[in-house]
Amino acid sequence: MKEILCITTYPPRECGIATFSNDLICAIETKFGHSFTVKICALASQNEQHTYNNKVKYILDASNACDFLQTAQKINGDTDIELALVQHEFGLFAEHEKAFLEFTASIKKPVILVFHTVLPHPSLIRKRYLGQLAGYCSAVVVMTHTSAEILRKDYDIEESKINVIPHGTHLVSHKDKKRLKEKYKVTGRRILATFSLLSPGKSIETTLEALPAIVKENPTVLFLIIGKTHPTILETAGEAYRKMLKARIVKLELTEHVRFVNLYLDLPVLLEYLQLTDVYLFTSADPNQAVSGTFVYALSCGCPIIATPIPHALELLSKDNSGVIFDFKDSIQLAKATNKLLGSEKLRSRMRIAGLQKTAATAWENIAIGYIRLFNRELEDKEAPVYFLPPVNVNHIKRMSRSFAMIQFSKGNRPDIRSGYTLDDNARALIALCSAYIAVKDISCEKYIKKYLDFIRYCQQPDGSFLNYVDKDLAFTSQNDEAGLEDSNARAIFALGYFISKRGKFPDVWTDDAIKTFEQTFDMIRSMKSPRSIAFTIKGLYYFHRSFPAEEVKDLVTDLAGRLAYCYRQSRESDWHWFEAYLTYDNAILSESLLYAYLVTKDEAYREIAEESFHFLLENIFTKEQIKVISNQGWLQKRTGRKEYGEQPVDIAGTIMALSAFYSVSGKEEYLDKQKIAFSWFLGNNHLRQIIYNPATGGCYDGLEEHNINLNQGAESTVSYLLARLCMNF
Repeated sequence: MKEILCITTYPPRECGIATFSNDLICAIETKFGHSFTVKICALASQNEQHTYNNKVKYILDASNACDFLQTAQKINGDTDIELALVQHEFGLFAEHEKAFLEFTASIKKPVILVFHTVLPHPSLIRKRYLGQLAGYCSAVVVMTHTSAEILRKDYDIEESKINVIPHGTHLVSHKDKKRLKEKYKVTGRRILATFSLLSPGKSIETTLEALPAIVKENPTVLFLIIGKTHPTILETAGEAYRKMLKARIVKLELTEHVRFVNLYLDLPVLLEYLQLTDVYLFTSADPNQAVSGTFVYALSCGCPIIATPIPHALELLSKDNSGVIFDFKDSIQLAKATNKLLGSEKLRSRMRIAGLQKTAATAWENIAIGYIRLFNRELEDKEAPVYFLPPVNVNHIKRMSRSFAMIQFSKGNRPDIRSGYTLDDNARALIALCSAYIAVKDISCEKYIKKYLDFIRYCQQPDGSFLNYVDKDLAFTSQNDEAGLEDSNARAIFALGYFISKRGKFPDVWTDDAIKTFEQTFDMIRSMKSPRSIAFTIKGLYYFHRSFPAEEVKDLVTDLAGRLAYCYRQSRESDWHWFEAYLTYDNAILSESLLYAYLVTKDEAYREIAEESFHFLLENIFTKEQIKVISNQGWLQKRTGRKEYGEQPVDIAGTIMALSAFYSVSGKEEYLDKQKIAFSWFLGNNHLRQIIYNPATGGCYDGLEEHNINLNQGAESTVSYLLARLCMNF
């Protein structure tokens, strides 16, 4: 593993950079703990002495000039450290800027400097100082494009050295706002909020001056001022600023409309406060404040934002209706903007969606990817980092599963009961939770497995076929008349066959019911025509045959596999080894099914077609480092080029399951290598370098587009992810 030394303030010290560093380090080690470890050189001072955990390797007393050189010598002598990452804020090194400059110059390892503040229009002395500092570093990081532009134009820092990696945000499993208001005893109130370590620069008084006009139109408003006083302010001025605010509240007769939460909140509690907030107010009076972690946290919690025009706010909020900008200290503008937002649920909802979409790319997991790519570049390491496998998590699947079955769609991570239910989703869910139940011994899966099994039986018709679409009132919908149902029928057969193959793991009566349902499909199976339907059915018959070997089942497999083989021979050309004249969706199942047909029949012809076609598919969807499945924006035709983007989790998962099957039969390591690459697509190894799997919810985003992720976490994508995850080490 490569060791990175992060030179920074660090908890239990209470400051924004300490929080930032802790979040970043946790994200790096959670995602890349097999490739990187991060140790800390904690910044201390006369007034900031703390006891640290074992992550802290060195302590640098920034109030002692001699300590800088001594610490640099320790770093140089430490053969484990490969790179130093320095969190820079001018106030941290203000006492001994020259010593800090010499410290940076003395480190004989690559140094990356992260600028949390970049001041425009510098004096010649400041420009020279920052230029020297950047010159001693192999790379610098800023968090906004505005800061990058200032470094280029005002400081003449070479562009190749500047990297823009945004401030990270936390992924949130969004909770019901009404219940959160009940929990924190603010039921019936319209909540305005701000949070930070309190100091005069936050200009909270601007909101207090605006409140009378806000309360006049919205009498239930409650303004929450969340956070302790900044330790440095507390040391020098005590609680003078808080006392001034309290006096102003009394004078303006706002005691019923303002509440202080005078605590340094644990992250889960803070995120709940932000989720119950109706409008978040960011009122900083410092035009040179480059970034703010506070309002991006609020954005990630779905808060509509009203903010002063610091560069970070201008970049995030001024486009796409993500928020409202108002002038510094202008309480009249603030009151008007707040009343407008409180008066329009539609506007707040639009801002919420825009904000969530914008901050998705800045989730700490994605920021970790950005830093790791930078580390590898500076260390000239061409080996791809190894992604940690997330633990198996079925929480979102359970959340999507109501008393009857698994709901089809979601809005964000909230199930949308209006979308109803489908056989497709519940068939997949039956397979996934059976696998999870067996693999991780999660007994809580049992009741959900029974739901899905009952739903499949509910959808079966007297002739043995199935209907696919059921509305929220449990009625079959007209979509069943309009859509071809062969694929969904075949997935149900696959699910039933898989469940039956696990007999002995579940109550016998469940298995008996599944067998009856399965055997009623045999007549329907003989009439199947769609290649994918045939393929899923073969897979179901294979699993059934493992438990109940019978000539009738073997004959069905032989018949279906013969049809697929015929399609292949008809379509195959010297440069096109496929079953159809195009690659579309769920491609891998076609090759995989013939591998299963070989296992049932021992006919080598099926194995040969399976391997040849699968290799052709892999050549068309894998690069050296990534998988790019066929776009749902346009299929890959035999004699035309392919379209990019529009990648779906279900196709990634299908490929991973097929790779697992081919490896189990052949033992070839190349299949395992590709399986790891394919799974890393969910973890951020894709063209956007963003996670598709959401570890905060256990859900999976619905698709990877050209410029963004589809943030809904519906049934198909979430179950597909779990099926893929369960292939990785079980």
